[in-house]
Amino acid sequence: MCALTNILKTIPDNNLTMDVALTILFLGILIFLGNVFNRLFTLTKIPDLLFLIGIGLLIGPVLGFVSPASFGIVGPIFATVTLAIILFEGGLHLKVETIRSSFQGTTILTISSFIATMLFTTGVLYYGGYLTFLPALMLGAIIGGTSSAVVIPMIEFLHLRKDSGAILALESAITDVLCIVILLTILDVYLLGTVNLGITAGKLIASLFMAVILGVLGGIFWSAIYHRLGDIKSIFLTPAFLFIIYGIVDKLGYSGAIAALAFGVTLGNLDSFKISSIFPFLHDIPQVELNLTEKVFLAQLVQLLKTFFFIYIGLSIEFSNMSSFIIGGAIVFALFVIRIILVYFSVSRTIPVWDASVIAIMIPKGLAAAVLAAIPFYAGVTGGLFIETTTYAIILISMVVCSVLVLLLEQTPVRRMYGRIFSKFGRAEGPAAQPVPDSRA
Repeated sequence: MCALTNILKTIPDNNLTMDVALTILFLGILIFLGNVFNRLFTLTKIPDLLFLIGIGLLIGPVLGFVSPASFGIVGPIFATVTLAIILFEGGLHLKVETIRSSFQGTTILTISSFIATMLFTTGVLYYGGYLTFLPALMLGAIIGGTSSAVVIPMIEFLHLRKDSGAILALESAITDVLCIVILLTILDVYLLGTVNLGITAGKLIASLFMAVILGVLGGIFWSAIYHRLGDIKSIFLTPAFLFIIYGIVDKLGYSGAIAALAFGVTLGNLDSFKISSIFPFLHDIPQVELNLTEKVFLAQLVQLLKTFFFIYIGLSIEFSNMSSFIIGGAIVFALFVIRIILVYFSVSRTIPVWDASVIAIMIPKGLAAAVLAAIPFYAGVTGGLFIETTTYAIILISMVVCSVLVLLLEQTPVRRMYGRIFSKFGRAEGPAAQPVPDSRA
């Protein structure tokens, strides 16, 4: 009580008290609206992220009530925590058999989509006179991936077959690593004038495979000990250990995001990750999966973090350079067309028409691009500010276009257009993989 009294004495007037009260009120409203929008998405397929980004834009760039700088270092940390939780929770629902069956298609689509995005963007910016070659290549690398924070939550509501959902989830996780490694390599070339392809390839392979190994080992270890911590009754234990895994792996120079996904996949597939199969001398140690209460909690945590993440993205958008939005919009629309071609030639024909259509529109940009956007600017790259503002524009426009296309694919003739494009693809069997009924029927 004394400490609290001393703190209150430092408050000069009632303004701060009022600000705190308004902040708490606003947080409550946002959490409530986040759940309402999520339910609205379930019923109408109008993506909740549209509303959440809109709130962020309104309170940030439009009205100026708050800015990303207000959060200091908390903002980027919060975004990273959100990514880790979303990837982990998504991994819990991925089965090893599904990953195996979809891995080849995922690899082809991921690499071809990343390269096509990077080269097309570079060509537009370089030959359009916006940037010189290497800075243009940097921007292409930054936006080469897809956003796990957008893609994984959407998979649940779009009635995709399990292997189709796995393709999108794995692509979004892998491209985060590609964006980071390729951008930093291009930046080294720009600053130092040299490139070592062997080192670059080694970094990429290590970042992926070492992260997977450490994530799997972490999952096996946790499945064997967490149920023995009966005296510590806290539903936050598993998320806490997830953050430990993420932090250790990231500190070692590997991908914390991939480790978080592998950690989730391991805990969701303990039949395939038995201690006895890896360490035969430990065959007597039992492993326990997360219980239903913990899984429900994680799903609710994802919903809560997702709400604030998209609002944070919205208020992070800058409108200081409208030419960035014009060129960014042109690039985004072209990339959606290119994506159709890539899906048509790289995805298995056994994928249902509906699934192929959804995969073709799932190229929103997100956290990785937002984090990487400022790196060229602070590194002194010519055109760094243009790279940053254009990246933010592409993030916003790609999210909006993706969300609108989800809605159009559900309820308008756009569905028939995509259906004709992917007419040679197979049709799903089973209730979980059936296309959503046409609302116009």
